[in-house]
Amino acid sequence: MSDAPRTQLRVGRLTKAHGLKGAIKLELYTDDPERRFVPGAEFSLQVPADSAWHGKHLVLRELRWYNGMPVGFFDGVDDRTAAEALLKAILWVENVDLEEAEPDAWYDHQLVGLAVVRDGVEVGKVARVDHFPAQDLLIVKTASGEVMVPFVQAIVPEVDVAAGIVTVTPPTGLFEEIVDDEPASETDAAASDASAQE
Repeated sequence: MSDAPRTQLRVGRLTKAHGLKGAIKLELYTDDPERRFVPGAEFSLQVPADSAWHGKHLVLRELRWYNGMPVGFFDGVDDRTAAEALLKAILWVENVDLEEAEPDAWYDHQLVGLAVVRDGVEVGKVARVDHFPAQDLLIVKTASGEVMVPFVQAIVPEVDVAAGIVTVTPPTGLFEEIVDDEPASETDAAASDASAQE
């Protein structure tokens, strides 16, 4: 297993300091927190380059639940000031690709290059995946440039990695310019020419 390929898997985001002892509320991006958030679990951090935590890791001491909300306690984060310095940080874990995949979870490298299909017609290919606190975006390369597609169930209802297809049901205008007016008819054009000659 040590020779198995590894990649990064995004599993959560730190959202709000909880109490005075360094606890931080979490937004989970995993359906399997019992496996990902165990004492001793180590996380890479996605934080701004000017953050004191840039390039560092967090080690989980304990995960507790308060009113249905997950709260993490981490080594070296012992007071509220330290906790607040980590807010909005995104947590990543190193993951062995051969592990059983979580439902509806894909690695970025599995999505890049897939054909993006709308109504049975290919409209482009996935160029990359951008991760933001609110949601992920699929950046789709089309003939007319890149299109940012929110990676949500309503717009991306199906991903079939084996078939190499991402099915999208985008709102009107996402992949094309919306034309407000119908093109002028020949009759309208003739009338316009006639009035111009008067």
